[in-house]
Amino acid sequence: MKKSNVTALIVASALFMENVDSTVIAVALPSIAADIGSDPIRLKLALTAYLLSLATFIPISGWMADRFGARLVFRLAIAVFVAGSVACSLSTSLTEFVLARILQGAGGAMMVPVGRLVLLRTTPKSELLSALAWLTVPALVGPLVGPPLGGFIATFFDWRWIFWINVPVGIVGILLVTLFIEDVREEHRRPLDVTGFFLTCIGLSGLVLGLSVMGQNMMPLPVTLAMVAVGAAATFLYVVHARRVPAPILDLTLLRQPTFFAGAVAGSLFRVGVGAIPFLMPLVLQIGLGMSAFEAGGLVFFTAAGALLMKTTAKPIVRRFGFRATLVWNGVISAVAIGSMALFAYHLPAMLIASILLVGGFFRSLQFTALNALAYSEVEQPRMSLATSLYSVAQQVSLAAGVAVGAAVVEAQRAMRPGDEILATDFVAAFVVVAAIALSSVFLFARLPEDAGAQVAGRDQAPPRKPMAST
Repeated sequence: MKKSNVTALIVASALFMENVDSTVIAVALPSIAADIGSDPIRLKLALTAYLLSLATFIPISGWMADRFGARLVFRLAIAVFVAGSVACSLSTSLTEFVLARILQGAGGAMMVPVGRLVLLRTTPKSELLSALAWLTVPALVGPLVGPPLGGFIATFFDWRWIFWINVPVGIVGILLVTLFIEDVREEHRRPLDVTGFFLTCIGLSGLVLGLSVMGQNMMPLPVTLAMVAVGAAATFLYVVHARRVPAPILDLTLLRQPTFFAGAVAGSLFRVGVGAIPFLMPLVLQIGLGMSAFEAGGLVFFTAAGALLMKTTAKPIVRRFGFRATLVWNGVISAVAIGSMALFAYHLPAMLIASILLVGGFFRSLQFTALNALAYSEVEQPRMSLATSLYSVAQQVSLAAGVAVGAAVVEAQRAMRPGDEILATDFVAAFVVVAAIALSSVFLFARLPEDAGAQVAGRDQAPPRKPMAST
């Protein structure tokens, strides 16, 4: 196996641990609340605390990687995440549990962008597409695996095992990072943009936290709207600030590159549709088809299988058609696959549901792989840490927006008829709306140059055609 793929597998394993754990406690909250003597509603603070920590530390991750080295920070991130997991398992009160989740979030915030940075700095651009293909699996499968896994552990074992399983995984991860990942770092160390750091902390915390809890009855609606408004205002102030300082913590000038703009901004529209799936799909399967959380989670296997099938096909597809054509046509197919999940509400046969999830997993994984590779195809090495931080911010906000949009549409459907119960048909419009948002991304992808990301796609390596012999 190529060294770049070994690195990708190590990074993907760490990201999978973080993606699963960020959602695994959702269905275990009643068990945790009963054990530590707290109300399940109050315990939802643990979910919001994790998101708050995540949004706070992502922007500074690139600066830390440049200052202390990506390998060291990546190992530290895994260690902090594992320490937070142990603290969660040992918690005996609401306060202890919330503080432990904040510690976990700090580690998780570093793992995602720094892990990607490790891969980008150690992989030749010609191998980048194949290596990044592995990083789509955690993002697609992790949020879907988490809830059924949490329900299974809380039902048949003890909820504390949810967090203890991270310990051996984290230890092995730190060992593998030490043995197989190079210690590359940027020689030029940027000063820390303190003002920008605080503005992004307030802005991203308000946006990510507010959008994530919107429509889920975790906080009063006025409080949620106020958080989003404050977050938007702080983000605007940061944009003004970033234009005035030489080394902002998030470099917005990267968006002037068409390829990075496509990955970060156009890709965010696509991620809104994908971000709603972990929220909508388990509910429609349980409400519409009467499945248990564990049974619904079993269908995630087909999404994972589709994503894994894509690994060997991504590079040949992009090399054959190029990034622009791949993102446009695959974006259309992926959006249709998301919209087709609306049919789950009408009691489709299990085989047809599995087929939709298999096909959808394949094409969504291909889209993410192409987006991730294209975004960094023209970024210079000295700016790579800045790019990973900004890209991770865009990713986190768009995924949170997907949950907010999906929840808002479901709530609107329920409000249009008498009664408070949620019907399976309430999810139909939600899937259609988020699919339409994902589909809108293709109009931005269509504006890319035909040769966008040619080096990463391998299209600049094709030998020139020989002129036809004259007769």
